[in-house]
Amino acid sequence: MIQPLAYIHPQAKIADTVVIEPFVTIHKNVEIGEGTWIGSNVTIMEGARIGKNCRIFPGAVISAIPQDLKFKGENTVTIIGDNTTIRECVTINRGTQDRWKTEIGRNCLIMAYCHVAHDCVIGDYCIFSNNTTLAGHITVGDYVVLAGMVAIHQFCKIGSHAFITGGSLVRKDVPPYIKAAREPLSYAGINSVGLRRRGISDEKINEIQDIYRVLFVKNNNVTKAMNIIETDFKPTEVRDEILNFVQGSQRGIMKGFGGN
Repeated sequence: MIQPLAYIHPQAKIADTVVIEPFVTIHKNVEIGEGTWIGSNVTIMEGARIGKNCRIFPGAVISAIPQDLKFKGENTVTIIGDNTTIRECVTINRGTQDRWKTEIGRNCLIMAYCHVAHDCVIGDYCIFSNNTTLAGHITVGDYVVLAGMVAIHQFCKIGSHAFITGGSLVRKDVPPYIKAAREPLSYAGINSVGLRRRGISDEKINEIQDIYRVLFVKNNNVTKAMNIIETDFKPTEVRDEILNFVQGSQRGIMKGFGGN
């Protein structure tokens, strides 16, 4: 299952059912799980931990050292979850001492020419379209969709089930369940199509919409909106998730409807 023109360091741990095409280079301190396919001309560097049944397409570079001048050669890792697909020429850098890892979850699709920098933590079932770029220390929840050529500033957080339109510049945190668009990036409604595809009930979708009307549409500042949401909405998993995200934001959240 390993082509003779591939180079694999003798200390790499490769499961028996892994397929490795010609001209692949795999460094030491690498682990690859069962059923994974590594396309030709892929480079997998130290610290890579690749799960089962992944597909990595030609030209990708996984677990290169961070593009961070503070990096001092620490023993850090890149983790790729099971069933994740990484398309052509994607680059993923390993962690620094800050988080010690860069992690991409299970069942993700990272399309061609994307870049995921050091210390990013990506959830499960995410889709990053072509040429999307994540700077360092970014956190992305589950089921997030980033359209083509999205660029995200370091230390930003993207909530679960969010959708960000193509060509967007993300400078602030994006709360869960919403669509983000325009320049500067702002609220463009909730991600109702994505939520329905994932089996979220209409009742819960309506609750999300009502919460975000208070936060983004009714001209409340964030502090006032949080007080109204906490007082007027009964405690639920959705309400508490949104409250915790906004209250825990270090960079601040993106703008509301109409730039408010």
